[in-house]
Amino acid sequence: MPTVIALDVSLSMRRLVVGASVNENVPNEQLTRHQLAVHGINTILHHLQNHSKLEFVSLIAFSSFYEVVCPFTRDYESIRLKLQSIEECDRTCLKTVLHYINSIVISEWGSATPCQVILITDGNPGVGLMSLNDSLNSSSFLRDTGFSLPFVFPGKLTVVCISNQTDLMNSLPLYQKLVDLAGNDSMLVVPEGQLSISTVTNCFKKLTETNYVPFQGYLKCGHLGSRIIVFPPPIPYTKKADFELLTGLTISRTIEIRGFIPVADVGSPTAISRHLVLPMLTDKTSSMQGISMEEDSDIEDITDEDKIPSFCVLLHGALKVENMAALCLLNTDWYGFIYSRADTKKKSNLMLTVLEHGADVVPWLSNFRNLGPIDYIIYNKNAEVCSFPIRPSEKRSYSQNAPSWIRQVGLQSDIQKILRHAKKLPEKTQNFYKELNRLRRAALSLGFIELLDGLALIFDRECTMLPSNLNADCAIQMRHCAEMLRKPFSRELKNNITPFRTKFSPNE
Repeated sequence: MPTVIALDVSLSMRRLVVGASVNENVPNEQLTRHQLAVHGINTILHHLQNHSKLEFVSLIAFSSFYEVVCPFTRDYESIRLKLQSIEECDRTCLKTVLHYINSIVISEWGSATPCQVILITDGNPGVGLMSLNDSLNSSSFLRDTGFSLPFVFPGKLTVVCISNQTDLMNSLPLYQKLVDLAGNDSMLVVPEGQLSISTVTNCFKKLTETNYVPFQGYLKCGHLGSRIIVFPPPIPYTKKADFELLTGLTISRTIEIRGFIPVADVGSPTAISRHLVLPMLTDKTSSMQGISMEEDSDIEDITDEDKIPSFCVLLHGALKVENMAALCLLNTDWYGFIYSRADTKKKSNLMLTVLEHGADVVPWLSNFRNLGPIDYIIYNKNAEVCSFPIRPSEKRSYSQNAPSWIRQVGLQSDIQKILRHAKKLPEKTQNFYKELNRLRRAALSLGFIELLDGLALIFDRECTMLPSNLNADCAIQMRHCAEMLRKPFSRELKNNITPFRTKFSPNE
């Protein structure tokens, strides 16, 4: 999952640490809290480089304002280089940086992607209006009134105080309250013992070992299997039903493939999360990868990992060539699909889509327990195999495509389509009124009444700007539609705006 590292660069971070030196043999060269914080960030980057190379990391420097030192990247070396050029600023203000972290994570990853937030400071809460104490006591600090905590995304906040515990007697309860507001297993970390390079290193090592635990499991299909890493690690899932609440649902370490189904039949079901499935070097046993201990004893001499057979690689190639997906059991009554997904034309990855908990979560596939081998499918008279999804015989009331106005460009394109038909009247009369009524019904269903008045104004404006070579029916029909959109008649879903009868024809 992405990581945001927020580094405090206030003047108090430049204080010297008594007893902490760069070299034990040269005690006069003392370190500052800022240098210890930079050393801790390098410890995090070193751990990610060795164990979690796929993690995206962003570095933010903050004081009373913030600066994005490095946007989300996997180039950890570039972060190390920029760490050396950070300059100190004025005083600490956590309120500003936490608000900004919300905005950059939402804009980059959305509100459903889990994210780690590591805030590194010296433990000084500040004074005055921008202090932590003032922010916690003000009602504007809470997210419900427009601030930051808890995060609007599934985020975990880890506050690291580069200070001795004896110096945090007054500020420690404030930071603990900050962590409690963040929720989601957020924690407060302080180096144990006297502040030094070794204690800071141990502090950040424990942080990385706690927050960056890889999900290692075993992918099984019959007598074949392979050790895998699932990235990003799945987080515990909570399902809210009508009369019950299931909490702490976790994916089993053994993922079992139950069958295969064409990707076209899977479609796009509702998913909780998506993950990369990466192969690991699998120990050779009698039950893993189908390798016999006695028959293939010469495989023990192979030291090159690329030459060792891997079921994960075999599965990826088969699913990609056959355009199939593997239905796998993640836990009791919890399923997912494994399939090949191409990032580019030359590169593809094995992906895991985690479905919602339950065996009947994909309507067009029915209950997963009822799926069986393809040999059991009944053939019809034309010897054609039945396929999913199975269309209902009756026509549903929601079978027509509805407009999607998630973004502004969607609404603009629908209005432009109506205007294109309007300028081709009377030939496109049927298409013009069909699209107009379609947009009108969608606006009424959403309660977007202002759209009807706005569309009427657009028609009035277009009538004054029509070129002289267009048919006169264009202006007549658009004026008619503008008048109808302003009447109460058009506010009823059951009513449709019909064409205004004229004497014009396409030949005139």
